[in-house]
Amino acid sequence: MQFNYKTLAAGNPIARGERILCMTPQRQLLEDSLACFPAPPRRHEGYLAALYAPSIVFHGYAGVEPGLASVTAFYEALWSAFPDARLVLHDVVEQSGRITCRFTLTGTHRGEFAGVPPTGRAIAMDGITILRFAGGQCVERGSQSDFSGLMAQLTQSA
Repeated sequence: MQFNYKTLAAGNPIARGERILCMTPQRQLLEDSLACFPAPPRRHEGYLAALYAPSIVFHGYAGVEPGLASVTAFYEALWSAFPDARLVLHDVVEQSGRITCRFTLTGTHRGEFAGVPPTGRAIAMDGITILRFAGGQCVERGSQSDFSGLMAQLTQSA
């Protein structure tokens, strides 16, 4: 493998000054895909289609069925509700074709989400996810995210 000192979009671990000397293809794909997450014109090709295999299976996301179409529908609803959504990785551990990340999703509630009309509130939701890679893409992802905390942020009294 080659050394890679590439600094990616702000908010990623490398942008905080950490250096990854040996980046695996899976980690490179994840970092490149995350750089597209906050950019509406690049979300579908750069994040969804690049990162996830057509047969992707999500665990821990209510109502998300196996397959890229269902995952795409989930993200479209998320981006519709939080159009400025950003993902920041805090910790990343990689082993045996899997990447585990602790993350925070931030954004502003500008569209309906889970039946809650737009509030204009800034949100932050923490979570942890494990991505399994095969054939150059993520084929399975299991997450635990603080959706209860997110809903409390959206429904709390002003």
